[in-house]
Amino acid sequence: MEFLHVAIEYVQGLDIDYIRWVLWLVYPILITFLLPLCILVLIYVTALMLFIYKQRMKLKAAYDRDFWYGARKTVGALWIAQARIWHGYEVEGLENIPASGPALIIYYHGTLPVDFYYVMATLEMERGQQIHIVGDRFLFHVPGWSTLLEVFKVTPGAVSNCVEVLRSGHLLSIAPGGVREALFGDENYTVMWSSRCGFAKVAHQANVPIIPMFTMNIREAFRTPGWARAWLRGFYERTRLPLVPIYGFFPVKLKTIFGEPIIPNPTLSHEELRDLVKSRIEDLIISHQPRPGSILQALLQRFPWFR
Repeated sequence: MEFLHVAIEYVQGLDIDYIRWVLWLVYPILITFLLPLCILVLIYVTALMLFIYKQRMKLKAAYDRDFWYGARKTVGALWIAQARIWHGYEVEGLENIPASGPALIIYYHGTLPVDFYYVMATLEMERGQQIHIVGDRFLFHVPGWSTLLEVFKVTPGAVSNCVEVLRSGHLLSIAPGGVREALFGDENYTVMWSSRCGFAKVAHQANVPIIPMFTMNIREAFRTPGWARAWLRGFYERTRLPLVPIYGFFPVKLKTIFGEPIIPNPTLSHEELRDLVKSRIEDLIISHQPRPGSILQALLQRFPWFR
């Protein structure tokens, strides 16, 4: 009891203004680092919804109905609503993607590729098209995501698998920069593809058009701290574990731009085709993205008079 009395007297003796100042100081930090968890929660909610549909499919297998189509439509509506409300999301150049038939979409990888989730939802809702996705291998080891990856056609990036998907008449997406570009890129929007040209091999073998894609302000929606990029780059290169803190989920203006199709020229080498596509992505960045990116400016772009 004596300890309780001492504690009460101590609390009563604290300066209320000081407590308010400490809370004012700490709240932005907590909010900034907790908001990215919202995306993780949304992904798990999606996985839960698909799991429910999967059980329903088993229970009503006798019905002649594609439950996965209904599931994707429901999830697409959820993501589109979130995109338009939180980011004022827009798409430009959607006509550059074939309404039917295969194409290879090559995109710049933001810290979190929420823009590509929005693209998937847009194509599903507006055209009924589904994109097959090349995902990093670590995704296939995340507990609880197996149904999610299965339904949304996420596959490892073997060249033979990618060519098969395209020859089957599907859309396929690849971010050549991958996790490295996502976690170690910065607000200057440098394209970090290193010497990767696997997607060029895929395009040559499948003989399909390549659609370059970039989303304005994608690095202002989510970011990684500069100190983390400097300290953890070597660790990632050795282990391939994406252990870099992410902060953000800022309600910045997002706008996805699809460039004109690039038809693979058989006279070009894989490296030359890769460099051509890279230059088109960089052109989209130069044309649509102020650099270095600014979170404040990206927030103001939500209002028409600041664009």
